[in-house]
Amino acid sequence: MLNAVDQALVNDLTSGPSLAQRRALAKIITLLESTRMDHRHRADEVLNTLLPKTGKSFRLGISGVPGVGKSTLIETLGLHLIEKGHRVAVLAIDPSSSLSGGSILGDKTRMERLSVLDKAFIRPSPSSCTLGGVAEKTREAMLVAEAAGFDIVIVETVGVGQSEIAVAGMTDMFLLLQLPNAGDDLQAIKKGVMEIADLIVINKVDIDPDAAMRAQLFITSSLRLLGFQGNPDHASHDQEYWHPTVMTLSALEGNGVPELWEKILHFQKLQNANGKLQYRRKQQAGAWMWDRIDAGLKNAFQNHPAVQTLLPGLSAEVNQGTMAASVAARRLLEAMGHEFF
Repeated sequence: MLNAVDQALVNDLTSGPSLAQRRALAKIITLLESTRMDHRHRADEVLNTLLPKTGKSFRLGISGVPGVGKSTLIETLGLHLIEKGHRVAVLAIDPSSSLSGGSILGDKTRMERLSVLDKAFIRPSPSSCTLGGVAEKTREAMLVAEAAGFDIVIVETVGVGQSEIAVAGMTDMFLLLQLPNAGDDLQAIKKGVMEIADLIVINKVDIDPDAAMRAQLFITSSLRLLGFQGNPDHASHDQEYWHPTVMTLSALEGNGVPELWEKILHFQKLQNANGKLQYRRKQQAGAWMWDRIDAGLKNAFQNHPAVQTLLPGLSAEVNQGTMAASVAARRLLEAMGHEFF
């Protein structure tokens, strides 16, 4: 049951004026990100209340190495979508310091034209060193943005390493940004993230059009090889199914952005028609549940009194080389009252 404060936030989020709605959206996401247990229980109630109003947006994940132009593309695409009457929410994940835990959160500063529009909402969040550069509560924040009526939700990841599966596991379409000098086809296929990308976009074509064309050819040939040897859905040429493609554009100049949106609409149309979109979301919901279970079990384990008692001594023995790490781990797990092998 919602308390009066949370009920007022929900009312403002779903039916309040623009300013009140944006304030409520920010406050609810802050509540979701809190680590306090009482806040967690309140957030759960808010999420369950909002759940019937979610699921109506298109969720787009965007990733790529730092400097590839993710923020520039998101702003240019967001402005294009707002001109077409859409409402755009951007959940931008920034890298966190492994020492201090803090982050600069500069994406909102980069998107200064988009951030001032009423039909746009930008929320930068620290990754908190989570796998794939996706903040722990990004999935929940996405649902809140949907309940607020944003019909396009864009998730931008850190783009470091090959663990971008996290964003592909929570969005309807995963877009991978590449630089023109991406290397040859062997280098392209070595990037494991290629296997999960629905659309690969080579940005900054304005800098070197010839290099961008070569990169497009290399990556296209790599996708063909992945189609034959990897995902069986990619090997089919059935026009009722989407097959990963490669395109070029200049986010800075805006060239190719309308064509990008047309490809995204085509993807959405096909995925809705063949049932893949709903299937994908059901799979993601199940994976999200187990992800939260894993996180909850880890938290419960770390805070278990018996574990906290044994941990310093066993850690010291492991560091000194007098006990195998696997033996120490088993003893800590057994301290919780269960046997693990």
